[in-house]
Amino acid sequence: MAGSRMKLELSRVIQGRVRLGVLKGLGRTGQHSLEVPGCLLYTPFGTVPHLTQDTLHTLSKLPRVSQVTLSNIAEHQEVLEEFKDGFRKFAGLHDTVLYCSLHDPAAPCPTGYTTNKTVSVWGSGGRIELTVAKFMALQKSVQPDWYQSMADGETWQSNTSRKRVRKSVDRTLAHLDECLLAHQNSKELEGVEVFGVVEGGDILEERIRSARETAKRPVDGFCLDGLQTGSMDQALRIQLTSAVTKELPEDKPRLLQGVGRPDEVLDCVEAGVDLFESFFPFQVTERGCALSFSFDISPDPERAGSTPPTVLELNEEDTAGDMQQNGDLNLNDQTQMTCFEINLKDKRYQDDFRPLVDGCGCYCCRNHQRAYVHHLLVTNELLAGVLLMIHNTAHYHGFFVALREALANDKLDLLKRRVLRGEQTERKE
Repeated sequence: MAGSRMKLELSRVIQGRVRLGVLKGLGRTGQHSLEVPGCLLYTPFGTVPHLTQDTLHTLSKLPRVSQVTLSNIAEHQEVLEEFKDGFRKFAGLHDTVLYCSLHDPAAPCPTGYTTNKTVSVWGSGGRIELTVAKFMALQKSVQPDWYQSMADGETWQSNTSRKRVRKSVDRTLAHLDECLLAHQNSKELEGVEVFGVVEGGDILEERIRSARETAKRPVDGFCLDGLQTGSMDQALRIQLTSAVTKELPEDKPRLLQGVGRPDEVLDCVEAGVDLFESFFPFQVTERGCALSFSFDISPDPERAGSTPPTVLELNEEDTAGDMQQNGDLNLNDQTQMTCFEINLKDKRYQDDFRPLVDGCGCYCCRNHQRAYVHHLLVTNELLAGVLLMIHNTAHYHGFFVALREALANDKLDLLKRRVLRGEQTERKE
């Protein structure tokens, strides 16, 4: 948009595609920034699941951008309109930049409910149909710092016809034009930034067309949709993502929706993606699991230990044991355990008095043992989710810190070897 404060300053571009830098000028006053590659803070309704704001902010190096979703907010529109001061104040958030997306990346979204004029979101009360007018009215009541434009994202399934994919791209561009027009005529949204959405299913030509046409519009960044885990083969995702990022301007950020697994993050960073949604730690927590993969690229153990939450050497016995207990792990199913976590519900942890991850500096690992978290899980204590979410959030954001450090020091290949050891272990089983 004209007068946008959001600026992406790149310090390095590696092999013409991998980008390291800082997204500056975030927020209504432009005082915040976000390092890239990076991720947003996953908050479906303004709060990280299982954690209070005070508990959350005991963690270091959290992203300055919190994600909220219309699928959770839409049913509260009347309350927010009556409140008048926006969602940030309504939810009692700390000083944070607010990004509003259409769907919750960790929740299933039924297909078949999109029309030429509407899209649907799914809240706790069921389906809510949104026209562009209702969508923009919601943005005015939420008062985010930036938001994703309305889009037809129902073409992620592999059996979607070419005609349906083409219609999705056309609808999304039409929605974007209407949203931009309404945005420009709204005093309430002055200074708020808009991300255009790139669709196109699994058809290369439509992906490129969507990217080119979206880039012609006065948007501040781009959401790459329909490429989420489970929707397509990983190699095809990288091919499509690489083709899309070639068509997008260098000075605007690219946010990939629905991808969170560490190996996929690394592949997509190499394909030119800047930002990710951090819903993966929540999914791991809901499974009763703890993230446990290595991303320490520092040759100095003392230095690695002094920079929480960098960690760790993967305990291959843990990983192998969980593989045996869980059978073949399906890396394409977001509900299934992955090779980057350990299952603390397993009985063999009932007398394991080690921290969740050796070397992790989070509150859970400093104060509790695997056996205690196992006990909490099998007795259905709420504290289990709290402790696991603390650890998983710290571990995941620590991974992104290590990723940026690896790019800055030409150690991306070393980081990939560290992270992918878990996947290699799985393949040997």
